[in-house]
Amino acid sequence: MKEKLKESLVQSLSFLPPELVVIIVSALPILELRGGLPLAYLHYSFSLGKSSLLSIFGNLLPIIPVLFLFQPVSNWLMRLKPYKRMYDWLYQRTLKKSSNVEKYGAVGLMLFTALPLPTTGAYSACVAAIIFGIRFRYAFLSIAAGVLVAAIIVSAGLASFSLF
Repeated sequence: MKEKLKESLVQSLSFLPPELVVIIVSALPILELRGGLPLAYLHYSFSLGKSSLLSIFGNLLPIIPVLFLFQPVSNWLMRLKPYKRMYDWLYQRTLKKSSNVEKYGAVGLMLFTALPLPTTGAYSACVAAIIFGIRFRYAFLSIAAGVLVAAIIVSAGLASFSLF
């Protein structure tokens, strides 16, 4: 599903410069850096450095708005039953997946963001930061550090993949 979504986006955004497509893909939930970096490196044949920088930038773009706006917008949308069901599901899933965030605070948030696994990443880390009441400054720095570590992990995987 992730690959089909990425392909569809690339086709839909083909009128844009490839660098902007990578930034947009990296800024989207689900795909994030884990989708943008391989897209830049494998599809557009950018250097690993350029691929990493564009993907990191794109993945960092939504962090500040999400950290500031998620709670107020969610509080307002809670009046709607479909949103409340989705929020409750997201809340439970985040609680289940983020025991290290609860235990280790900002460091756990960084690790949660850094692991290139499904349903971990900057968006989920923002929700976890809000749920566990981690202050903005610590949350932003932890999530940004996690994005950098994720870029190193994904880049290392791509570099070793391209050796074969």
